Amino acid sequence: MYKIKNSLIIAIALIFTTVISCKDLDELNINPNGVDPANADLNFLLSTTITSLGQTVYNIGFGTFSGVMQHTQQTGWQSGYNNYDWNNLSHSWADYYGILRNNDEFFKKAVKDKLEFHEGVARILRAYTFGLITDLWGDAPYSQALKAELGSEYFKPVFDPQRDIYLGILADLDTANTLLSKSASLYTNIVPKQDVLYNGSPEKWRKLANSIALRYYMRLQAKEPALAEQGIKKITQDPGKYPLITVSTDDANVSFIGTAKENSNPLNTVYDVAPDGSYMRVKMGKTLVDALQKYNDPRLAVWANKIEVPLVLVQGTNVDRVVGGKREVSQDVVTKFETDNTMTVDFDPNYAGVTISHPKVQIFNLNLANPAQGTKNPHASQLNDRYKKTTDPLVLMRLISAAEVNLILAEAAFRGWISGTPESYYAAGVQQSLNSWGVGNSFSTYIAAAPYSGLTSIIEQKWFASWTSCQESWFDWRRTGLPALVTGPSAVRDVLPVRWYYHYDNEISKNTANAEAAISKLEATPYKGTDPSNNSAWSKMWVLQGTGKPW
Repeated sequence: MYKIKNSLIIAIALIFTTVISCKDLDELNINPNGVDPANADLNFLLSTTITSLGQTVYNIGFGTFSGVMQHTQQTGWQSGYNNYDWNNLSHSWADYYGILRNNDEFFKKAVKDKLEFHEGVARILRAYTFGLITDLWGDAPYSQALKAELGSEYFKPVFDPQRDIYLGILADLDTANTLLSKSASLYTNIVPKQDVLYNGSPEKWRKLANSIALRYYMRLQAKEPALAEQGIKKITQDPGKYPLITVSTDDANVSFIGTAKENSNPLNTVYDVAPDGSYMRVKMGKTLVDALQKYNDPRLAVWANKIEVPLVLVQGTNVDRVVGGKREVSQDVVTKFETDNTMTVDFDPNYAGVTISHPKVQIFNLNLANPAQGTKNPHASQLNDRYKKTTDPLVLMRLISAAEVNLILAEAAFRGWISGTPESYYAAGVQQSLNSWGVGNSFSTYIAAAPYSGLTSIIEQKWFASWTSCQESWFDWRRTGLPALVTGPSAVRDVLPVRWYYHYDNEISKNTANAEAAISKLEATPYKGTDPSNNSAWSKMWVLQGTGKPW
């Protein structure tokens, strides 16, 4: 991890804002008032691409999917976050392809100038971004994407089959592993300060390539288990050729600069001072808090504040008073509240996560005096104060971690695909997650409380470790059905969704024939509800079809 401090990087990042946010796949949109990426130094493009990708991962992982996977819930304007109230205008891949366009310029420059380090890095970033696109939507432009400058025949690119995209991703990562296998002294034109992820280290980028490949082989576990097993064996049986991220010091993390709104943690209360702002809307979710408390998990205190005014049940009737910083209430007051609002009061003195997908989530735990959307609830757990800051050593854009890698290996061992015991890999995954959150000295006590107990325990720990990158636990949930999450009363369907809708304006109306062909290959399910076509968040993409998962 390398924290950006150079003001020149900030300036370049701002120059490319319009390129990154390009919304139209039909044309190559270059800002006439900015620097043409084709003329920019490729090292500047590197920092821009990494930070753009990191911000995207953070925004979805600590946004939409933090709600879906019940790590957090919002108490204001929460329908899309808590309840999966999505449609064909909810999510677009335009910005993802913006990242890919910048990276494509970086890649072309690297190939032209025979810069193997830069080419290897470009292939990794391309694989990561295309991976997100196909994981989130399904079939997508891939083989014909990023070629608009070659002519009008590429203005409406075909949507490649999801399987082909996955194989292309794995091929890119394998090539990157080879390109990055030399001693650092043999590469040229590396500018460490522009590599805001690994400070110009080919060795660490190589580990990243193989760790992402491990992730994607396991992604295919339910759909093509033989391919998944073969790929994971290939990597694990030759650690010299395929090194992995196995210790948290190699985690792929990018820091927020914190010097301006655009480069700060987006939940900060420095630039967003509104009482119903982004930070104030987010509360810890009951599902995660209860699971962490079961093991006295030390990460909970890193992620959440303790309740400001705990509730205490006392004898008597009509008792509702604050005494010594605690709110004392009698059973009749509690019973009326629970009956009127179909919501259970949580008397935990330290942490209380709000009820999942509830229409009255704002008044959770008797918060009747302050029921406005997105405001403070003194009886519920708010995010830790570190999330109020523009930057913090633990508030990072987390692309992949040693914890995830070790837990993937634990699952592979559980399935009999690799040597070693699942227990040992599981313990290593837990240890590295605790290390990454600064509580590694609690490992011995913690592992005694949360020992290995099969696949359920592995996926549960991956779910914990995905804090602020919950899209990964969602992808795991889709292929395994774990953890066994249930919806709340406001959810728009009876089960969690499995994909994002293709966006009508940006993906369907501008490339109708190809989009409709992709939609026709989606598998409708009984949970499609009122969606007029197979373009539903409850339709199954290729990787889920025929697996019986997650429901």
